[in-house]
Amino acid sequence: MKAALPFAALAAIGAAWGATQPLAKIAVSEGYRHFGILFWQMLIGAAVLGALTFLRGKGLPLRRDTLSLYLVIALIGSVLPGIASYTAAIHLPAGVLSILLSTVPMLAFPVALVLGLERLRWRRFVGITLGLVGVALLILPDTSLPDPAQARWIPVALIASAFYAVEGNYVSRWGTCGLDPVQVLAGASALGTLIVLPLALGSGQFIDPRGPWGAPDRAVVASALLHAGAYSGYVALVGAAGAVFAVQVSYLVTLFGVCWAMLFLNEAYSGWIWAAMAVMLAGLTLVQPRPRGLLVPVAATGQNTAGNN
Repeated sequence: MKAALPFAALAAIGAAWGATQPLAKIAVSEGYRHFGILFWQMLIGAAVLGALTFLRGKGLPLRRDTLSLYLVIALIGSVLPGIASYTAAIHLPAGVLSILLSTVPMLAFPVALVLGLERLRWRRFVGITLGLVGVALLILPDTSLPDPAQARWIPVALIASAFYAVEGNYVSRWGTCGLDPVQVLAGASALGTLIVLPLALGSGQFIDPRGPWGAPDRAVVASALLHAGAYSGYVALVGAAGAVFAVQVSYLVTLFGVCWAMLFLNEAYSGWIWAAMAVMLAGLTLVQPRPRGLLVPVAATGQNTAGNN
């Protein structure tokens, strides 16, 4: 029974993170847009992860180096990819968004090569090629997406994956100033909240929390809580079972994301989309890194996610 607990935890974390893509689709379904959603998600994330940090007897150092770290992670791990992902969520099925997140490690590997963090390996090269084939299967066939015009939004969704890929490489190259992952994400979420608030107010995207509440409001809150809970569980799983085991959650995030979208949003997919998912998961297998000092798992979710190399 005890031996099964890590697998149960892995499945629970994957299910929770996988739900964030369908929830993103619900959040934008009635007019809410990126800055308003990001403000509340980052505020809730900062509150939950900040409380967890202090309950563990740790604080949030406010030195110049840690503030710079919080700023970089907030921008390339939340704000900028959040703009892209929530924009794409307006136009693309949630299941397709989940599949596209599996490109994070494929995009991360070329960045790691440029930074000198990795050497060219044919196994990884084949994995990247499979990722490109998967994207092509989504874009090129006219019968792949429900509406062929949706294909032009796939590059927008990939912008989010590219930022997550850069974030992971940034952490690998320059470290986290001696902070643990929960501290980093708590600090980045708090600083990101301050950055996004004037943008939400100035753009007219601020979401009034006084209600009346509808499905998008509940989706915003649920997504933030699921992310914070899944991330905390992931960090605990890394400590209990090791990063090599825990990072396998990447596959479950994609699979659960597609399943939840089918179950709760009644999404249906063409054979091309199923083929794209199979090819991308095969590519993910080939480029899956050996985790070391992971900030968050590869291709996890649409907010505060990164691939580490």
